[in-house]
Amino acid sequence: MAGDRILSRSVGPAHIIRHADGTASGVWGIMVLRSAFQPIFAFGDDGKLSVVAFEGLLRPERDGESISPTSFLADVPPADRMHVETLARTLHLINAGTFLDPHGSLFINFDPSLFSDRELIETVLRDMRLVLHETGIAPGRIVCEVTEQPTSSSHALYNFVQTLRGNGFRIAIDDYGAEDSGIQRINDLKPDIVKFDAHWIARLMNTKPGNALLAAMVAEFRAKGILNLFEGIEEPWQLELAEQCGVDMVQGYVLARPELVPTSFAAFGTVAMPVAPGHEAAPAAGSDGPAPGKPNGRPSRPFFGKRG
Repeated sequence: MAGDRILSRSVGPAHIIRHADGTASGVWGIMVLRSAFQPIFAFGDDGKLSVVAFEGLLRPERDGESISPTSFLADVPPADRMHVETLARTLHLINAGTFLDPHGSLFINFDPSLFSDRELIETVLRDMRLVLHETGIAPGRIVCEVTEQPTSSSHALYNFVQTLRGNGFRIAIDDYGAEDSGIQRINDLKPDIVKFDAHWIARLMNTKPGNALLAAMVAEFRAKGILNLFEGIEEPWQLELAEQCGVDMVQGYVLARPELVPTSFAAFGTVAMPVAPGHEAAPAAGSDGPAPGKPNGRPSRPFFGKRG
């Protein structure tokens, strides 16, 4: 491809290609893998929303046609899953370093079932640190989402998360309320952030007792110094209920859909992620940390402005 160059990484037989427009894509067999990003918003004390982070999402293509990420990953042989995960993270880091606001945090996925061996963990994280150095992304900007897959043992999972934390990364438990992401995993791992499962939230929001339960869980986690994030918010009424529940952050189509790089999100700008009660923030690169005088470090810079 004219104007493109291949970047070799420790991702097995895969390659990363840098295109003339600055975007990076991956090649895995006949598949082309691309990065998409979706903004994550925080509620300000004035009722306004600000972008505080982005989630990196994989978008596979075959012969120019989009393929469901779930279908693609289901077809990846178990022996190749680590390589594909590494390729996806590397893509997101390269594209984030090129196109996203350097003040924002970046959520990336880790399948904990792949990380039972300490030597493998160290190798993967060493390669990731190299990519971070090359892209100019500070480790404190990275939020590692531990997905809901079961692991070989709770001890192995704990060691994996502690190793991530020891490298300066923040930890998020993904899909809380679904499958293996239950309260025991929260208590064991003591994450920085809990992301509530979208389908679970949708069911609970349909009833008054469900809303009360969501508000109680948000309050309980915040009392433990854990930030809360509701994902899959697709309707305005769900956004209103999320704010009433006191949740720290929201993500969903009602606010912004994922976009392939290069995205239009660079024009938005970001602010520092909220701070859990009683905790110091880990400022992103180039950030001065939470806004002074704001309780719990909640940002006040508006994005869409007050709803109403």
